[in-house]
Amino acid sequence: MNKNKLSLEIIIKKVFIRIENVLLEFGVFILHCLGNFPSHLIRRYFYRMAGMKIGKGTTIHTGLTLYDPSGITIGNDSIIGENSILDGRSRLKIGNHVAISSEVMIYNSEHDINSPAFSAINAPVEIEDYVFIGPRAIILPGVTIGQGAIIAAGAVVTKLVPPFTIVAGVPARVIGERQIKDLHYRLGRARWFR
Repeated sequence: MNKNKLSLEIIIKKVFIRIENVLLEFGVFILHCLGNFPSHLIRRYFYRMAGMKIGKGTTIHTGLTLYDPSGITIGNDSIIGENSILDGRSRLKIGNHVAISSEVMIYNSEHDINSPAFSAINAPVEIEDYVFIGPRAIILPGVTIGQGAIIAAGAVVTKLVPPFTIVAGVPARVIGERQIKDLHYRLGRARWFR
């Protein structure tokens, strides 16, 4: 008897999983297309319909790429810059008054390079209040960025960033500390066509 022969039950299960994945990918594609629509109101409406939790006064600029939006929560008065990537395959929590610059990539799923099947590893990402993330920074799975921290442009964050620290480099390391600790600012209004 051939040990590699699949039962009908396994075949049906695989077909349904494949169909489910194609439908999820199609939904993400539609959201990506809508991400270029020049209205913050319309974009937020569809992101919320897809399961994202978006706080009051939060702005999401054009070109956003999403992976499983139902795992993403964004607080109040935060800004997501143009052409950014947000990954909700595990929990992604972005706090209040967080400024995420253009082309930032936040991932919470990656491949296990030591797995014989190259399996996925998922780990939540949390970005606390008043964080600033510079352009083209990359945040990897399992990272927590503490309140008021600054991530320099192009940094690759692979581990916890303590509150009010400034990190830079690949991999990111502490290069300084934010002097003001009592933060109360608001990020401002949305730009109409961004």
